[in-house]
Amino acid sequence: MSPAAPSSVGNEDLVGRRVLVVDDDPTVAEVASSYLRASGFVIDEARDGFAALQLAERIDPDLVVLDRMLPGIDGIEVCRRLRHRSSVPVILLTALGSEDDRIAGLEAGADDYLAKPFSPRELVLRVQSVLRRSIDEFTPQSVLEFGGFRLDPSARVATRAGAEIALTSREFDLFEFLAKHPNQVFSREDLLRTVWGWTYGDLSTVTVHVRRLREKIELDPRSPALLTTVWGVGYRFTTGGAPDAMV
Repeated sequence: MSPAAPSSVGNEDLVGRRVLVVDDDPTVAEVASSYLRASGFVIDEARDGFAALQLAERIDPDLVVLDRMLPGIDGIEVCRRLRHRSSVPVILLTALGSEDDRIAGLEAGADDYLAKPFSPRELVLRVQSVLRRSIDEFTPQSVLEFGGFRLDPSARVATRAGAEIALTSREFDLFEFLAKHPNQVFSREDLLRTVWGWTYGDLSTVTVHVRRLREKIELDPRSPALLTTVWGVGYRFTTGGAPDAMV
């Protein structure tokens, strides 16, 4: 998968960002950490799930690189628990190659995944890509308001009727993109390219994120009224017209 398209946040703006690397294999952890450290990140490490949760609460990392298979509690459960208390971006490392295993990680709230064995350089690119999207708050962006929703891209906060919606970084990116392009139909390939910045990849990534977004914005996710499927084509987001306001 290709890294995300450039945004207003460059790699130089990522220097000093804190990345928590969680892997019980010392060799994998050392390689991942050394490459990320050489790219300017501050690295913390944990060897098991419980240690990762404790450390994440203490240091508040900007991103977590998380192994799927861990002693104690596995990476899926760690990701779920992180999601209950934080929107920190998570990149899951997995040696399990089936589609169900990848989907399980995404459904737990992971923003991205990387299959083992992986290229350390690709890991760096993925970390940079996810972080650029999650911290792109330096350029003021218009607030979108429609149908009781309010999306503030600069603060990366979405609310409905004044109540905040707990979204992961990728879920927010997807919601923002669709809200800015109401009533248009996008294929999964379109969304993978524009929201994830990948020119190719696993289309189930999009499917899972659409399902998770529906669970958070639809009154009845089983019968969606906002984010609908156009069979054989893709997805369409309907606001009932243009956004009420862009301020």
